[in-house]
Amino acid sequence: MEFISKNEQDTMKFAKNLASKLQTGDTVVLSGDLGSGKTKFVEGFLTYFNLQDEISSPTFNIVNEYKNDNISIYHFDVYRLVNSSEFYEIGGDEFFDNGICLIEWGEIISDAIPKEHITIQFERDSDNYNKRILHISYFGERYKNILNSILGG
Repeated sequence: MEFISKNEQDTMKFAKNLASKLQTGDTVVLSGDLGSGKTKFVEGFLTYFNLQDEISSPTFNIVNEYKNDNISIYHFDVYRLVNSSEFYEIGGDEFFDNGICLIEWGEIISDAIPKEHITIQFERDSDNYNKRILHISYFGERYKNILNSILGG
């Protein structure tokens, strides 16, 4: 599946729509070069839960937790990890059942990611600075239905 984002607001709106359909135990892997839109996606995602003012990069902490009365959202940046062994060593897998997990650079720990998840690959458009192409893969029938409801597939 594919979503074309013309600007940051489009990316944030898509993320907010996806957030409205997800629940504790869901995982979304975000991949793409620096500056490709992953952080704006997370900001939009957190907007659905009224947590947008809390966002900070987890680069130095590996994971940041955002919490409201109803749900916990775990925002991972695993860029500095060598492999999934390090992820397991910090107890990263224990977060999967306790909230929604957003994992930047998840390809580094691909064998630790739950079987059922969504992966979004962010790509910048070489002709338009603001445009992003989001290549979306899903693993699990439930995610297919969620994405079809958002993207009209």
